[in-house]
Amino acid sequence: MTDLDHLTQSLARNLRRWRGERGFTLDTLAARAGVSRGMIIQIEQARTNPSVGTTVKLADALGVSVTALLDYDQEPRVRVVQPEEAVRMWSTEAGSATVLLAGVQAPGPLELWGWTLVSGEGSTSDAHPAGTQELLHVRAGELTLVLDGEEYRVPAGSSASFEADVPHGYRNDGTETVEMSMVVSVPPVR
Repeated sequence: MTDLDHLTQSLARNLRRWRGERGFTLDTLAARAGVSRGMIIQIEQARTNPSVGTTVKLADALGVSVTALLDYDQEPRVRVVQPEEAVRMWSTEAGSATVLLAGVQAPGPLELWGWTLVSGEGSTSDAHPAGTQELLHVRAGELTLVLDGEEYRVPAGSSASFEADVPHGYRNDGTETVEMSMVVSVPPVR
C-alpha cells in the first residue's frame, strides 16, 4: 500500500468515525463544510483523495484537527512524530510546500505546520470557524500575510498572530525562500 493509499484509507475511516461521533448526517456535514454530499460519500468510501482545502473544510466543520482526520491511531501520552510521518499536504513543482508536523485534539484542534514558499508563490485559505487563531513565525525570507484583503509584511525573525475567521493567504513576494512555522487553534464544535 502506498502512502497515498494509506492516507486515503485513514481519511475514509476517520471521516466516518468523526461524523458518527458528532451525529452528523451526510447532508448536515455537507452544509456545515460547504462540500458536496457526493464528495463526502466518495471520501468515506476511499474512492478519492480530496484537496487540502476540502480536507480543512471537513475538519473545521467537525471541529477536529486535520491530524485527527488523517491519523487512525489513538494518540498516546507522548507522541513523537518522525520526519517521514509528517504529512505533506500541499506542494508545487517549484518547491513550495506545507507539512502538517503534529496536532492534538484538546479542547479543540491544535495543529503545528511547517511551510516553505519559494519566490512568487503563495497559498490562500477560506475563512475558518469563528474563534480560530493562527500564530506564525518566519525563520527565513519575508512573508506577505493577506488578511481579509489587507497585506502585512512579516520579515525573518518576526511572528504574527491573527483570528483566521476571514479569508486569508500567505505569499512570497521577495527573492528569498520563506521558511515558517505555524500553529492553528480551532475552537471545539458546540
